[in-house]
Amino acid sequence: MAGAGRPVPTCLLLGAAGGGKSLLARRLRQLSAEEGPAGLGDPPATLPTVGTNLTDLRLPRKATVRELGGCMGPIWPSYYGECSALMFVVDAANPSQVSNSCVQLLSVLSAAQLASVPVLVLFNKIDLPCYMSLAEMKSLFRMQDIVSCATQPITMLETSARDGTGLADVLQWLRAALGDPR
Repeated sequence: MAGAGRPVPTCLLLGAAGGGKSLLARRLRQLSAEEGPAGLGDPPATLPTVGTNLTDLRLPRKATVRELGGCMGPIWPSYYGECSALMFVVDAANPSQVSNSCVQLLSVLSAAQLASVPVLVLFNKIDLPCYMSLAEMKSLFRMQDIVSCATQPITMLETSARDGTGLADVLQWLRAALGDPR
């Protein structure tokens, strides 16, 4: 129940260029509106985001996902102040991007404004034949070390924005993180 004085919570959607953030945001909107993966259909074409995209979700409380393009990394911090939760997308099928994504994630996690914001790390594109497993990604990222040093709660999920795998779990995490248990 959103009161007049209660702002709509915002979840930042960050990650390197080409990780699948735009398709993920579209799929989450479809799932939150249509109640289930049956209505997903073929994935729509997406273009790299330059700037920011806003996607409204019904969790059933309204929430906004603010996707910031991967090329916008240097100005991500200017959006941290309005962030209630954070999703960080990693392309699990692109081993050459792992070190860059890890550096970006560490930078995001060390930001003072995000010290207590719940974080969901999504290892996306698990539908591709060359994807790295969750165990491989956790090892490459040294996630155990990252989680033990971080001040915020961190959850990790494998997803495919293309075929919908794991997206129901993402919506469940968003409901919990944005204070709308259901």
